[in-house]
Amino acid sequence: MVEAQSVWKVYQTGTLKVEALRGLDLKVRKGEMVAVMGPSGCGKTTLLNCLSGLDDITKGKVAIEGVDLATMSDDQKSGFRARRMGFIFQAYNLLPVLSAQENVELPLLLAGVSEADAHKEALGALKMVGLEEWRLHKPMELSGGQQQRVTIARALVNKPAIVWGDEPTGNLDSENSAEIVKLLRSLNRDYGLTFVIVTHDPQIAHETDRIVSMRNGQIEKETATGTKS
Repeated sequence: MVEAQSVWKVYQTGTLKVEALRGLDLKVRKGEMVAVMGPSGCGKTTLLNCLSGLDDITKGKVAIEGVDLATMSDDQKSGFRARRMGFIFQAYNLLPVLSAQENVELPLLLAGVSEADAHKEALGALKMVGLEEWRLHKPMELSGGQQQRVTIARALVNKPAIVWGDEPTGNLDSENSAEIVKLLRSLNRDYGLTFVIVTHDPQIAHETDRIVSMRNGQIEKETATGTKS
């Protein structure tokens, strides 16, 4: 599903050069759930952005489903992300004036899907995350855990090949975090979804198949958790 080969990401600001990723190699199999951990500033979010094509790499190669991202224009990468990827961030990024269902429908409508089809797909995605009965509620009427479930539904509504998560439980208390971890794992197991999740939370990490530990822009070690059933 994901293959990164000798990936470097160098930021140049005036005379200052920062090597955020330094010759990194990583493979993620289809249907695998992987956690990326490490101290702040080690390159976790940069790695996620480079793997998903949100940020260009300085050198090396990143391929998703066998497609080299470097062969695509910016518009092609945007279209590829819209069709094949889902994103879950720490901030929910929900539009407050829209209902849960309308927030989930939005990416489909922007992609040109008909209102009827978007309505049907959004209901299905909300059902997957256990929020079908809350579909007409606006974000402020939902708990933090419920808002993150809406975000997850929105990430899944386009039936992506891979879902990227950047600190998906960062704004949640321990109880809601546990619920979201359980939900992500069940989605992985029940639907074969591929997840790559940046996290500081050991609770998330130990629910995944593999923990990728980073330090100073490189992968320090990879640990299989043995949790896959």
